[in-house]
Amino acid sequence: MPTVLITGANRGIGLELARAYAADGWSVIGACRNPDGATDLAVIEGVELCPLDVNDAASIAAMAERYKGRPVDVLLNNAGIIGGRGMLAEIDYAAWADTMETNLFGPIRIAEAMKDNVLSSDRKQMAFISSKMGSLAECTGGSYIYRSSKAALNMAVKCLSLEFAGNGLTAVMFHPGHVRTDMGGAAAPVLPVESATGIKSVIDGLSPSDNGRFFNYDGTELPW
Repeated sequence: MPTVLITGANRGIGLELARAYAADGWSVIGACRNPDGATDLAVIEGVELCPLDVNDAASIAAMAERYKGRPVDVLLNNAGIIGGRGMLAEIDYAAWADTMETNLFGPIRIAEAMKDNVLSSDRKQMAFISSKMGSLAECTGGSYIYRSSKAALNMAVKCLSLEFAGNGLTAVMFHPGHVRTDMGGAAAPVLPVESATGIKSVIDGLSPSDNGRFFNYDGTELPW
C-alpha cells in the first residue's frame, strides 16, 4: 500500500486530496495544525492524523521523528496562505515575512525533513501546491506578497529537483486553479474536488522526465 503525506489536509484542496487518495486505497497521513478540530478529515477511512505547524521547525522535526524509517511515496506540500494582494503602497512587511515563512520556508523545511522517507519509497515523488501567480511570464502586476512567495517556492523546488534527480526524486509544482476555498473565495470557478482530482491524476502519471516541471491542475504545463 503506497503512502501519501498531505499538509494542510483538514480543509479545502488538502481535504479533497486526502479523500481522493484514501478512496484509491492509499495510506494517507493527513497533517494539520489542530487534528482534534479536523473532524471532516478524521472520519475518512484510511487517514492517519498528524499534528503539524508548517511555521514551526520543532513541529516539523517532531513529525520527521514520528515517521522515521517509514517510506512516503508522495509528499504533497499543500498548506499555504494568501498573505496579501495589494499594490506597492499597501504592502505590510510583517505579513510578507509571515507569508514567506508559510509558503516558502515551511514546505522546504518539510521536504528536507522528509527527504529520506520519500527517497526510500517506490515512487519518490514530491508535489508542491504553488500558483500561476508565481509565474514571471504570467504576472499581471500587484499582489506582491503572494506572487513573490510562490515565485520563490517555484525556484526552491526547481533547485531541489536538480539536486536530488540523481537519487530518483521527481519534484513538481502545481497551480491548483482558482479554487472555491477560504483563500479563493466563494465565487471561484473551480471546486476543491475538481482541483484535487486533477492534481492526483497528474501525480499518478508522473515519470522522472517530469522532474522540475510546473503544471496546471489539469496537467497543462505552465510557463515560468
